[in-house]
This record gives sequence, C-alpha cells and structure tokens, in this order.
Amino acid sequence: MGSADQVKEITGFTIGGVSPVGYLNPIKIYIDQSLSRFKYIFGAAGHPNCVFKINFEDLQKITSGEVMDIVE
Repeated sequence: MGSADQVKEITGFTIGGVSPVGYLNPIKIYIDQSLSRFKYIFGAAGHPNCVFKINFEDLQKITSGEVMDIVE
C-alpha cells in the first residue's frame, strides 16, 4: 500500500474517495471474489462523501478488474 501522497499522485483521488474508475493513467484493478455475493456494491466516487451503486459483473466489466481471492 502507498502513502496518502502516493495514492493521490497515482490515482488523482484522496484516501476515502478512491474510485475504481476515472484514472488519468490506466492502473491494474483487483476485485475480491467475495464481493460477488452481494446484489450491489457501493464504491467510492472520487470524494469521501460520494459513492456509486453497481453490481459485481458491471464492476468487473467497466474496470477490466482481475477477480481473485483477497480476503481470508
């Protein structure tokens, strides 16, 4: 994990608002398989007080995220 400054520099977002989409430069996205159990996922939308609602399949599609087991 990076520092708050590194996160801001790489993503353009501050911690708490890091969205899975909308980066100026492409980055690798990893999606935990356990999220597939939810009907909807709420992700950060660029600001700590903003979120968006999406289903697992659409999240994977719009991010081209690699689904993997992250959480134990």
